[in-house]
This record gives sequence, C-alpha cells and structure tokens, in this order.
Amino acid sequence: MKGSPFLRGTLFLTIGTLISKMLGFVYVIPFTAMVGTSGYVLYTYAYRPYTIMLSIATMGLPLAVSKMVSKYDQLNDYHTVKRVLRSGITVMIGMGVVSFLLLYVLAPVLAGLVIDAKDQTGNSVQAVTYNIQVVSFALLIVPVMSLLRGFFQGFQSMGPSAASVVVEQIFRVLTILIGSYAMLKLYNGDIGMAVGAATFGAFIGATAGLSVLLAFYLKRRRYLKQRERNSIATTTKSFRSLYKELFTSSIPFVIVGLAIPMYQTVDTFTVNQLLMHIGYAQVEAEKVNAIIGLVQMVVLIPVSLATAFSMSLIPEMTKAFTAGNQQQLYKHFTRTNMFVVIVTLPAAIGLILLAEPVYTILFGVDNDPVLGSEMLRYYAAACILFSLFSVSAAMLQGINQQRKTVIGLLIGLFLKVVLNVLFVPQFDFVGPIISTYVGYTFSVLFNLWMLQKHVGDLSR
Repeated sequence: MKGSPFLRGTLFLTIGTLISKMLGFVYVIPFTAMVGTSGYVLYTYAYRPYTIMLSIATMGLPLAVSKMVSKYDQLNDYHTVKRVLRSGITVMIGMGVVSFLLLYVLAPVLAGLVIDAKDQTGNSVQAVTYNIQVVSFALLIVPVMSLLRGFFQGFQSMGPSAASVVVEQIFRVLTILIGSYAMLKLYNGDIGMAVGAATFGAFIGATAGLSVLLAFYLKRRRYLKQRERNSIATTTKSFRSLYKELFTSSIPFVIVGLAIPMYQTVDTFTVNQLLMHIGYAQVEAEKVNAIIGLVQMVVLIPVSLATAFSMSLIPEMTKAFTAGNQQQLYKHFTRTNMFVVIVTLPAAIGLILLAEPVYTILFGVDNDPVLGSEMLRYYAAACILFSLFSVSAAMLQGINQQRKTVIGLLIGLFLKVVLNVLFVPQFDFVGPIISTYVGYTFSVLFNLWMLQKHVGDLSR
C-alpha cells in the first residue's frame, strides 16, 4: 500500500468518483421523468437531513483516521494503526445506531418544518415523514463503510475506496430506478411510496459498498499482519488518548464536510416558506425548490474532480508537513489550485452558454425548461467556488489548520442564512443563488488567505 504513488492513487479515486458522480446524476433523469418535480423534491426532503445526520454521525472520523494512519504509517507503527482502526469502528457502530434512532424519531418534526399542513397543493407531512424514516436505516451501515475507506486512504491505497464508491452507487441507483418503477407501474402505488423505494437505495448501496471494502481487507489481511510484525510501537497511548486524538482531528473535518450539504439544506428548508410568504402556493414553491436541487446536481459534476483531489490530498500533505518537506508542500498548494481553475472555469462557461439545451435535454420539457435553464445559467459559476473551497479546506486540514477552515465556513454559512431571508423578497427565486455566491466567496477567500499565510511562509 505504501508504495502506491500519489498520482496513481489520485487517478483511481478520481475515476471512481467521476463514475459515481455520473451515475448519481444520470439516474435523476429517468427518476424525475417517473415521479416529476414533486417527487424529486420529496426525495430531497428526505436526503438532505440524512446527509447532515450522516456527517454528524461519522464526525469526520474517516478523514481523521486517514490522517492518523498516514502519520503512524510514516513512523512504521502499524500497532497503533490497528488500534486506531478498532477504536474508530467501535465509535462508528455506536454513532450509527444513535443517529438512526434520532433521525427516525425526529422525522415528523422535520417534515413539519418544510411542509405547511394547511396547504394541500403539494406533498403531505405524512409522505415526507415516511421517506425520512426509510432513508434513516442507511445510517446503520454507512459510518463503518466510510471509516474503512479512510483506513485504506491513509496508506495512499485508493483502489478499495474507488471500487467501493462505484459499487455503492451502482446498487443505490438500481434500487432507486427499479424500486420506484415497480411501485408506480407494478403495484400501482403513489408518488410517496415510489420515492420511499428510492430512498431505501441508500441502505442497499451502503451494504454493497461495505461488502467490497471487507473483501479488500480480508484479501490484504496477510500483508497487514506482516506489516504489524515488522513495525515498531512508537506510542503506548491508551484508547482514551487515541479517542481524544481522533475527535480532536475529526470535529473540524465534519464541519467542513457539511459545507455543500448545509448550503443545500438551508435552501431545502427555507425556500418553500420564503416563497410562500411572497405569494407562491406550496406546489409552486416546491417546484422552484425541486429545480434548485436539479440545477445543483448539474453544477456539482465538475466539482467531483476537486472532491477526489481533496480526499487524496490530506494524507499526502500531512506526510510532507510531518517530514518538513516545505518544497513539496508548496508545490501541492500551487499546482492543485491551478488544476481546479483549469477544470472548472471552462465547465462554468459551457454551462452558462448552453444552459437551455443542457437542462432541456436532461430533464425534459415537462420540468419547466425556461425556469430551469435560467436558474442553471445563474448557478453555473458556483462550481468554481465549490471546488476551490473543497481543495483549500483539504490543504488547511493537511497542515493542521482545521480551525481556520471552520471559522471561514461558519461565517459564510451565516451569511447564506441571513441573505436568503433578505434576498428572496427582493430577487425572488434568484435570491438563494446570490446568497450562495456571497457565502462561498467569503469562505474561499478566507481559506486562500490562511493558506498563503502558512504555506507561503513555509516556502520562503
């Protein structure tokens, strides 16, 4: 594992992430065709709080474990690596159960926040509650799966994670499409039941992804035992100390990992009420909410490259930082930011110029292509900011400046919430998009300033 070059590992994870992102995007086209914008927005009502709860449940431990595995592997201390893995899995099992119970019990409360029970023109509180409860079962599996990915990535072994990501997404997408089709066409169910079958895809996909990782671990078990016999225990830290180090490293990771989901959740849970306050009916507000979600799916496609780089970058930058390799550290900083801009800038320009045909081809004439293409045109350039934030946050975490990232993100998120309230009455459906730009621009500039300050100083 240790001998895998950085670029080769990044290539594996990049390809795996790209395939996963493409599958995660492509399924939306037939799924939306089957359930419409009302069904798609119902799916987002369930999936947004699930994503937030998952981030809280994992507490950033997968990336923290990746960082610690890289650290102790560099010190040739596989004894501690093994203890880190065991400690992390124990915590993930417990957190998975707790988060599942919380989301399941809180489902009616969350449904009441997003749906006005007095307005019967859109989805019902009961349908939203049911779908949130269905998706909550995935929390029993995903935390452990995520931690095992972090374990392999700590050795710069991206193959298992890449394979797991792809297999998870394949099974999830198949469940979404087959399940929703079966509910609608074979069992004559309603949209709520069809979306419920789709949300259960998160559990099926996670089970498949975890199975792949366990297969890789069993296959490499002999090699890992050999590593353990040849390693030198450099620390006698107690489990309490290891937990403390894990949590100290992981808390900033979880907050940063919540960046895009939190921005999306703010829109999901505020847009309906804000638009209804200025005269929209609930069904009309839900349509705008759904189109925002569809547009975000398109914009996030080029961001997948940056996401893959950020996941691979943390252990590599940690290794360079631990070894005091200042030149290598600064090279990662400059080249990665340049790569992100080179990839995302043409993508943003292309989406702006081709917004109408792109949206119409993807989501059809039945899902308001006029409004959808206009929103896509406004939202397209956000892919640059999303990517720069993802990579700059990963670099700050790699040089132990996690708190700086958290500060920038929280201020940006605060701006997003406040400006949503202020801008929707002034700019209608464009208001949430403008507030996203303002919040992310602040966070990205803050991250780059901190990186220039710390990494720039190291380069001199």
